Amino acid sequence: MKITDATVFIGGPDKNYVTLKIMTDEGIYGVGDATLNNRETLPAAYLKEYLIPCLIGKDPRNSEDLWQYFYRGAYFRRGPISMAAFAAIDMALWDIKGKVAGLPLYQLFGGKSREGALVYAHATGSDLEDLVDSVARYKEQGYKAIRVQCGIPGMPTSSYGVAETKGDNKNYITDFTGATPKEEVWDSDIYMRYMPDALAKLRDTFGFDLKLLHDVHHRLLPREAAEFAKEIEQYRLFWLEDPTPADDQDALKLLRHHSTIPIAIGEVFNSIWDCNKLIENELIDFIRVAVTYAGGITHVKRIVDLAGLHNVRTGFHGAPSHSPVSMAAQAHLNAWAPNFGIQEYLVLGTEECDALFPSQHKMTDGMFYVSDEPGLGVDFDETEAQRYSYEQGFHPVVRLQDGTLWNY
Repeated sequence: MKITDATVFIGGPDKNYVTLKIMTDEGIYGVGDATLNNRETLPAAYLKEYLIPCLIGKDPRNSEDLWQYFYRGAYFRRGPISMAAFAAIDMALWDIKGKVAGLPLYQLFGGKSREGALVYAHATGSDLEDLVDSVARYKEQGYKAIRVQCGIPGMPTSSYGVAETKGDNKNYITDFTGATPKEEVWDSDIYMRYMPDALAKLRDTFGFDLKLLHDVHHRLLPREAAEFAKEIEQYRLFWLEDPTPADDQDALKLLRHHSTIPIAIGEVFNSIWDCNKLIENELIDFIRVAVTYAGGITHVKRIVDLAGLHNVRTGFHGAPSHSPVSMAAQAHLNAWAPNFGIQEYLVLGTEECDALFPSQHKMTDGMFYVSDEPGLGVDFDETEAQRYSYEQGFHPVVRLQDGTLWNY
């Protein structure tokens, strides 16, 4: 079996999904995801200009060798652009192998460790009352775990992941469109004074059976994160996400000395070398890497195995920037991983998205159930893809009140 061709597509319903399709001389094809949120054209160009020409004539079943070929052969290693491109190739190769074997990918990993995977939704509100309404709505839909973010009185602009308009809290997704980045203003002192009382209100309203998660989005310094974690420990969060910038693997030591709150980090990590010390020193409880950003199934499996040795569970990133292709890859890993924790899952199931990426995977009552179709179990409709084109967008830029650039 040989690779004969590969094509990159950019576009999708309200998102610039980067989809790779690899063809073989036996008519079997595989699909992969290289979507790098708000930098989508870069991994697409890397695939087209540098990687795809090297794939032609190769045996797609040799996914390990091909991963090493691109990673070690590039000399300059890692980084989100390269790893997203490698990931798309790796997913597509695993998809082909599963189809050749006639098995869903989780069977190639070692079979299922569970029937369904726990997922969490995003509840948000322009204020606390709005957030309570949003949490109640998701709870009624059967979710057992919910991430909570809300507008903060006195904050100069809306904080991360917050609906700006009251009532706009149903399946809220941040709008990143625009010719230049939106600028937000952040104040850690205001946030740290308000958020503990907000979490107290949620616990008073919904009790302790509901799993609550909260994302700081890299906004606090290590000392601030330790103080904040200690204060909110009593509300027993399922996890506190990204309390400090992810660049410094030692930043969480101070937090660990002051609090036992579970910590989740890693959605911006690109390789095992970004998180190996966090895992080996057990400074985190959940590893948040994504199959797309962290080099594909081959490399993420290594991260999962390392995490399992150190009591760290998975909590893969699942924002809308990940297409149903990468979510399917993570679904198979979730079904297999003995140290699975939870999966972030924002609603992707619009009619347009289902038409572009048809599959039998399903989510119900807060649990994701992986399809038994061979390979990834998700397809890509090229005819539907012709309806979409690239639309530029940016993540916001964050500044402190005095104008100092801060961490988004």
